[in-house]
Amino acid sequence: MQKMAVSGLAALAFSGLALADAQIDLGDAQRVTRLFAFPNNCHVICFRDWTLEQTVEHYLTQSVRRDGYADAQVQVRRDNDRLHAHISDVPASYAEPLRKLLDSGELAYQGATRLNNDGKWAYDWYLFLPLGMALENRRSIELLHFPPDYSLTQAQDYLRSNTTDRWAQLLTFNGVEASQTPAYQTIVDIAPIAAPASAGKDLEGTYSYFADYQTRMVKEMTLRHDAKPLPMVAFGAPVRSWIQQQYGPKVNVLGLVSISPEAGTQVPVLGANHPSAIWYAADKNNTGGDQDKADAAGLKMMGQDLTAACWQAGMGRNPQADAKLTLEACSAKWQVTQKKQTCELFYRTLREMTPEQAAAKCNTGTVTRSLRDLRKPVEITAPQG
Repeated sequence: MQKMAVSGLAALAFSGLALADAQIDLGDAQRVTRLFAFPNNCHVICFRDWTLEQTVEHYLTQSVRRDGYADAQVQVRRDNDRLHAHISDVPASYAEPLRKLLDSGELAYQGATRLNNDGKWAYDWYLFLPLGMALENRRSIELLHFPPDYSLTQAQDYLRSNTTDRWAQLLTFNGVEASQTPAYQTIVDIAPIAAPASAGKDLEGTYSYFADYQTRMVKEMTLRHDAKPLPMVAFGAPVRSWIQQQYGPKVNVLGLVSISPEAGTQVPVLGANHPSAIWYAADKNNTGGDQDKADAAGLKMMGQDLTAACWQAGMGRNPQADAKLTLEACSAKWQVTQKKQTCELFYRTLREMTPEQAAAKCNTGTVTRSLRDLRKPVEITAPQG
């Protein structure tokens, strides 16, 4: 699913900046090669046979589109051994967030190099920075574990994964236009490693190698000079544990805390389930073959996930809003007043029922009893990707 963004005129209105051209010296070919994971998908035969310049143009074009600059054009040229990007019809300042991202990427590369020198790098891992996402017109930040390998090798799109697709859908259920979900999904992964979806446990020993990269990314992605810090959602147990280790407060599912990436600033952070955990929780193979029990676990998690997406959407639309009151309103909506809709969305999206089938299912006695317990806490340990 290709996630595009708002029109160029809308982006201009959002940013309040005049459109011009942006120029950036990306560095020498060796630097650009490692920061853009080039070649993205070659095993003798390249899945997409792109040059280094074409690869960079691809990711930078994704960014300008997701920032809303529909008419912007990206050209990458090589001058001797250095690569330069020219981006038309964007603010002249547009190069600055890109420069910061690539400079942060150098820290990730240094961490990955140390990891490999210590014999802890796996043969099927790829260093993969969060390329191609909104650089300027961001609404919220998503803190996740690691990107799945196919986002790099197959899609060449950081926002193309089962995880991000599902969460984008939940944002649309909370009033975000489908074309604008990329603005809410600026991702920071605590392990900038594209790896098989089952590699979560193997990555646990890597986090300390990326400490400088992680903290710099959180600071630069959440803090803005002209506005309140952007809200952040911390997905999954490894990520919530990392928040506690790095910044102090313990973050539970639907727990709201503040962190200080920089002295004098407070970033609101909401704990959430990993977006893919619901598939594990709602699998009857993980509940002793009991389908009703699997449905009940899935329903509880659906209520939590919709609540978290509701908070993210509300705070992203209005960073001036009270984070606690926003969470209370979202909890009441999806776990109390509209829990029947929560139920129907679960059966439609997870069990692939028609709207009519889902509505009928949510009126059965077994499901009605499960809905009474919707606000009881549930925490499922699931594969983290």
